[in-house]
Amino acid sequence: MKATVKGRYEGQKSSSAATVSFTTGDLRLKASITDATLLNAPSLHGLALSIEKPSAFLVDFNIPKKDVRFQFMNTVRVMEKPVSLTYTHARGDNRTALDGSMTFDPANKVSVNYVFGSGNCRVKYAYAHGELRRTVFEQCYDFSKNAWDFAVSRKFEGGDSAKATYQTSAKLLGVEWNRDSQINGSFKISASMNLAEKNMVPKLVAESTWNFEM
Repeated sequence: MKATVKGRYEGQKSSSAATVSFTTGDLRLKASITDATLLNAPSLHGLALSIEKPSAFLVDFNIPKKDVRFQFMNTVRVMEKPVSLTYTHARGDNRTALDGSMTFDPANKVSVNYVFGSGNCRVKYAYAHGELRRTVFEQCYDFSKNAWDFAVSRKFEGGDSAKATYQTSAKLLGVEWNRDSQINGSFKISASMNLAEKNMVPKLVAESTWNFEM
């Protein structure tokens, strides 16, 4: 059995969440709660359950909203290249999407996201540079917004990583730094800034995650 505790700190606000999961046969069962579940008195707010068969299907149950989300995954080969497909349907939002990705080689990957009904489609190309593929350049085109998004990330020895993003439609610039440790868990600090605003004050967020074996 595994347990995960997450904390998020944003300005004057903070939140936390906890997840417990265990495996039985080919299935993985998971229960998640947030601080709203235990606030004042035990309640169903923030409670979610899921059942998953890795690389096959995932079903999420949002208990307070009485909502369910289905996800089916599969991998096929096209021109001797692996193509990963994920079909997602969220009943409450009445949203159905199809995600697909093709890995041409260890350095080049193309991903597509299409939302049925709305016609929204996003195409992303990722290039991993260097012998160890530690630097990744990403560019994504959103057909609904007629706009590009860009990202560059770098992994360092010891578990640290850094990433910078820019959304052209929202003129939103973001940077983040991550540190992963098997002893102290993971920690992330991110900052974002809207370049379209006159007073460009960065928004800072800190997140921490601890994993436990039970």
